[in-house]
Amino acid sequence: MTYQINGEDFSQTPRAGQCLRTFLRELGHFGVKKGCDAGDCGACTVLIDSEPVHSCLIPAFRADGHAVTTIEGLAADGGTHPMQQAFLDAQAFQCGFCTAGMILTCASLNQAQRQDLGAALKGNLCRCTGYRAIEDALNGKSNIEDAVAGTAFGRSLPAPAGPLVVRGAACYTFDTAVEGLLHIKMLRSPHPHAKIRSIDKSAALTVPGVHSVLTFEDAPDRLFSTARHEKAWMDPDDTRVLDNVVRFVGQKVAAVVAESEAAAEEGCRRLKVDYDILTAVVDPAQAIAAGAPLIHGGKTPKQRVSNAQRNIVAESHREFGDVTAALAEAAVTYEGTFTTQRVQHAALETHGGLAWVDASGVLHVRSSTQTPFLTRRALTEIFDLPPDRVRVFCERVGGGFGGKQEMFVEDILALAALKTGRPVKLEFTREEQFIATSTRHPMRVTVKAGADRKGKLTALQLDVLSNTGAYGNHAGPVLFHGCGESIGVYNCPNKKVDAVVAYTNTVPAGAFRGYGLPQTLFAVEAAIDELAKGLGMSPFEIRRRNIVKPGDPMTSPVGSGHNDIFYGSYGLDQCLDWVERAMQAEGPKIDLSADWLIGEGIALTMIDTVPPDGHIADARISLREDGGFELIVGTAEFGNGTSTVHRQIAATALATTVDQIRLLQSDTAHGGHDTGAYGSTGTFVAGRATQAAAENLAEDIKVFASTATRTSPDTCVLENDSAICGRQRLPFAQLAEAARAQGQTLSANGTSQGTPRSVAFNVQGFRVAVNKGTGEIRILKSVHAADAGRVANPMQCRGQVEGGVAQSLGATLYEEMVIDDGGRVTNPRFRDYHLPSFADIPRTELFFADTTDSLGPMGAKSMSESPYNPVAAALGNALADATGIRFTAVPFKPDRLWPRLHEKFG
Repeated sequence: MTYQINGEDFSQTPRAGQCLRTFLRELGHFGVKKGCDAGDCGACTVLIDSEPVHSCLIPAFRADGHAVTTIEGLAADGGTHPMQQAFLDAQAFQCGFCTAGMILTCASLNQAQRQDLGAALKGNLCRCTGYRAIEDALNGKSNIEDAVAGTAFGRSLPAPAGPLVVRGAACYTFDTAVEGLLHIKMLRSPHPHAKIRSIDKSAALTVPGVHSVLTFEDAPDRLFSTARHEKAWMDPDDTRVLDNVVRFVGQKVAAVVAESEAAAEEGCRRLKVDYDILTAVVDPAQAIAAGAPLIHGGKTPKQRVSNAQRNIVAESHREFGDVTAALAEAAVTYEGTFTTQRVQHAALETHGGLAWVDASGVLHVRSSTQTPFLTRRALTEIFDLPPDRVRVFCERVGGGFGGKQEMFVEDILALAALKTGRPVKLEFTREEQFIATSTRHPMRVTVKAGADRKGKLTALQLDVLSNTGAYGNHAGPVLFHGCGESIGVYNCPNKKVDAVVAYTNTVPAGAFRGYGLPQTLFAVEAAIDELAKGLGMSPFEIRRRNIVKPGDPMTSPVGSGHNDIFYGSYGLDQCLDWVERAMQAEGPKIDLSADWLIGEGIALTMIDTVPPDGHIADARISLREDGGFELIVGTAEFGNGTSTVHRQIAATALATTVDQIRLLQSDTAHGGHDTGAYGSTGTFVAGRATQAAAENLAEDIKVFASTATRTSPDTCVLENDSAICGRQRLPFAQLAEAARAQGQTLSANGTSQGTPRSVAFNVQGFRVAVNKGTGEIRILKSVHAADAGRVANPMQCRGQVEGGVAQSLGATLYEEMVIDDGGRVTNPRFRDYHLPSFADIPRTELFFADTTDSLGPMGAKSMSESPYNPVAAALGNALADATGIRFTAVPFKPDRLWPRLHEKFG
C-alpha cells in the first residue's frame, strides 16, 4: 500500500484491523493522541485530503492513496502554520493533549463553518480551557505580553512549552519508542463482590506472545492506599497490588504481559477464574445499616478504617455551641437535603505508564502522575526496594484534576518489570478510566440553618453521607475538607457536623477538583439564599453580614485541629462587589417567549491554599556557564501552569528573563522532594521553594560579585542579567566563568514546608433562563470574581478560572456516571457521558480582587481548584430564583426538572 503522510510517499502494509491512529503513532507521529478510541474526543484528529477525521475510527488501509496530514506536517519545512501561531498568540491550551487535534480541525474550517463554531468544533473536546481561549485564537486575538529582565512576575507570559505543544512535539507519557517493549492488559472483575478461589493460567500462557500472567499469588501481600499524601494517616491501608477479594465491577484480577496488546487481550480472555460470589451493597445508606454485608470486615483502626463492622471508613461528629437551641430561637430557619452525583475526571490522557529495570538494577517508572515522589515512596515500601533503586518521573501530563493523585498503574508496572526483566507498558482504555480508576465522591448533604431578624446566622448544621466506593482512597480528607471551609467562611456561634463516609461495592471515589467543597457548598449556599428570602434580604447582603473578615476565626467543627491558617490577604468583599456590579449591568437583550423564566443566583467559596499537616517542596537553581540558569523542581505540569510560573518567579528574583531559565521538573532522579502537584500547591508551596532558592542564589551572586570587585555586598544589585557593584557591571556569564575558574558552581536551594497557610476566595454569579415547558436551561450571563492574591500570570490564571467554571458546569448540568443495581458503570464512554463541548460553555466575565498575599510566593495565592467550587451552588440559586422551586439534586437535566415545573406551571 502507498501512503502520503505529511507530503512524503512510502509503502507499508498495516496490520489487519489496525486503525490509522496506531499506524501513525508506530511511524513516530506522536502528535496523534489517544483519548477515547471511539471517535468522541478528537485528540486523534488528522487531515485526509485536507478534511479533518478521527483517525481512531479510520482503518489504516483506507488511507491508501490519500494525503494524510498530522500536526507535525501542517506547516511546511518545519515552520509554523498560521493556526499554530494563532494558538500561541492566544495561548489556547493548558495541558495541551487535545491541542494538536484542535488545531488541525480549526485550520480546516472555512468562513461558513467559522460562523457556527459550536457545530464546527463539536468533534473536538477540551477538558482544561473552557474553550474561550480557543475562540480567541480563531478570532486572531493575542493574550500574551512581553517582560523585560526582572519583571516577569505578574505578566501574561506564554507557556515555555507552547511551541512544542502546537507542533505536536511536546512529549507525553507514551510519546516515545521503546525497544523490546511488552504490553500489559488487565483482567477485571465482572462481579461487585467475590472471593477468588483460583485462577487457571494454563490456557493464557499458550497464547503466542504471552510472557507472563500475574495474579495475587505473584504480588506482594501488603496493604496500602492508592491515594498519595505526604502523611499516611490521611488514608486507610485497604488495597493490594492484586487481591484475592474483588470489591467492585472492574477491579483488577490479573495482569497478562505479552509482546502485543492483542496477545495480552487474548490471554485475558483465556484466563479461567473460579469466583465465590459474595453479597454486595451499592447504596451507602444501606451499607452503614445494621446487618449489611461487610466490604472490609477484617480491617481495623490500625489500618485507619474507623468502623469496618459498619462499612464506615471515616467519620466526624462534633459541635460548637448548641445548634438545636439556636434553631428553636431563630427568626427564620431552613432545612433541606441535597445530593450530588459521581463525576469522572475525564482527563484526555488516560492513566498509564512505562517501566523498565536498567543495567544497574534501578527500576524506572514513567507515568502520567501528579505525584512522582510519593509514588516512588509507595513502590519502595511495597516491593522492599531502597529509594535509590527506584526512579519515578513524568513528562508532560495530559490533564489531572486530582485523578492522578493516585497510584493506579505504577504498582502493576513495577511488578511486571521486576518479574519479566523487560520494559513494559500499561495504558488504560477510556472504558477502564471510567470503571477502574476513581470518581468524585457522591454525597447526600442535609443542611439546617437559622438566622435572627437582622440576618445574622445563629445556627449551621451539616449531616453528610459520602460514598467512597470499594476503597477508601481520599475518603476521610475529602469528607473533612468538604465540611470545613464550606461553613468556616461564615461567622456563626453554633455549628454542628455529623459526617460519615461509607464503603460500597462500587467504583472507588477519590481526589477530584474541589475536594469535597462543591458537594457541600451546593447545600450550604442554598440554605443561605433561602434564609435571605425568608428575611426579604438580598443574597449579597446576607452574605456580607455573615462572611468572615480578617481577625475573625475560620471555624468548623471538623477543622479545629489545624491552627496554621491565616488571612495572608483578604479579597472576599471585593469579589462580592465585583459580581454584584456585573450582575446589575445591562446585558444584550434576549428575545425569549413567555415560556422562559429568568433568574439570578450567586454563591461564594473559601479554600485553604494548602492541604493540612505538611506539603513539602524543594527547589534548586544554578547559574549556567552561558549566564542562564537551571531550575530543578519536583512539581508536575499538567495544564496547571507551574512550568510558566516557576520561571517567572525565578526570573524576577534574578533580574533576568524567562527564556534564561531552563526548567527540569517532576523527576525523582533530580533529587530533593516534592509532595506533589495537588491541592492547588503548584504555585503556593512549590513556588515558595523556587522563590527561596532564587533569592538565595541572588544573594550568593551578589557576594561573589562583591568579592570579585572588592566592594560590599550591600552595594551590589542584580539588573538585566548582570551584577552591578558600584560602577562595575559583571554579566552573569562572566561571573559563571569566574566561579568555574575557582572550581565553584553558583547554586542555591529552597524549601517550603506548606505552612503557614492562607485562604483564597471566589464568587460566582449566573443569570439563567429556564423553559417551564421543557426544563431547558440557558445561561444568559456568567460572572466570576477571584481573590488570587497578586496574580502571577493573569492570562494563565484566567484560563484556570474559565476551565474550572466550564468543568463545573458540566457536572452541574449533565455529567453523571450511572451505576446500576449490580454496581456496574453503564455509561463508560464519552458519547454516553456528555462532556462539555464548545457550544455548551458561555463566556464568563472575570474579575480579580486587588490583594497581595503575605504568605504566598511574591504575593500570589492558589487558583486552580477553587473556581470550580461555587458553580453548582450559584446555578442552583439562579434556578430557584427563576422558578420558585428549590431543586436539590444535580445534574440539572431537563427531564429531571420538568416534572416539578409541570406540576407548578402546567
